[in-house]
Amino acid sequence: MKIKLYKNDLPTNVKFTKSVAIDTETMGLNPLRDRLCLIQLSEGDGICHLIKIDTKSPKSKSLVKILKNKKILKIFHYARFDMGILKHTFNINIENIYCTKIASKLARTFTEKHGYKDLCKEILNKQISKNEQTTDWGNTSLTPAQQKYAATDVLYLHKIKKELDKILIRENRMELAQACFNFIKYRTDLDLMGWAEQDIFKH
Repeated sequence: MKIKLYKNDLPTNVKFTKSVAIDTETMGLNPLRDRLCLIQLSEGDGICHLIKIDTKSPKSKSLVKILKNKKILKIFHYARFDMGILKHTFNINIENIYCTKIASKLARTFTEKHGYKDLCKEILNKQISKNEQTTDWGNTSLTPAQQKYAATDVLYLHKIKKELDKILIRENRMELAQACFNFIKYRTDLDLMGWAEQDIFKH
């Protein structure tokens, strides 16, 4: 794994064409309160690009261009949270989404283990550490351990997607999965407008 760290935006020479794995680190789990601190991206090639966000109103033109590009597939694990904080921070809509957590819940109905660490272990036989998950991501500089943890969170998403797709196709659930992915942008709107906890589909 190779890690490249930038401040507030990607260099203009970093390009993603067909797909990109994306993750975020924040000061907390409330996108209306807790600011975005770090964005991780990878094309699935073993190179992880980390963007350290140092300001509350970042001008991340290259990153935003990638996020808004409908031709690029964005692969998340728990896209609902990541898309919410990205939408709130940059005031953009993100389309063409794949969420490995949703895909796992639809494909792997024989288990309740759908976390990223679980998928790495059970699908790819990769052991990863989550020890740095609750550290201070807003700190001025990131430790090597934080950088490795953050990069690892996007390192395997392409491979996990590939294996989950095989099950979704086999079980005839790919169309349903895609419909769920398409709905995430509306789910994040509900979250940001105050319906985060209420299930509007219940009686």
